[in-house]
Amino acid sequence: MDFIEKIGDAITAKGKEASEKAKELAEIANLKSQISTCEDVIKKNYLEIGRIYFEQYGDMPEPPFEKQCRAIQNARRGAEELREKIDQIKGL
Repeated sequence: MDFIEKIGDAITAKGKEASEKAKELAEIANLKSQISTCEDVIKKNYLEIGRIYFEQYGDMPEPPFEKQCRAIQNARRGAEELREKIDQIKGL
């Protein structure tokens, strides 16, 4: 009987360990999800700051932003030219 009790105790101990490990993993997953949400908020607001800056100062940006503002302006012109080509193909 002593042997069977030891096996039972060992199984119970392993079950508790597995349960604790599962709880830890669930908590870590939850925290990582919260971190991801925080990072999404940061990215969204960085993009919004950039959009606002470009709208207000894109025509005469400060030196550190000249290259990016010029790239945005060029991309906008390029997209507009491509839209015009699409309209031509469609016969509009």
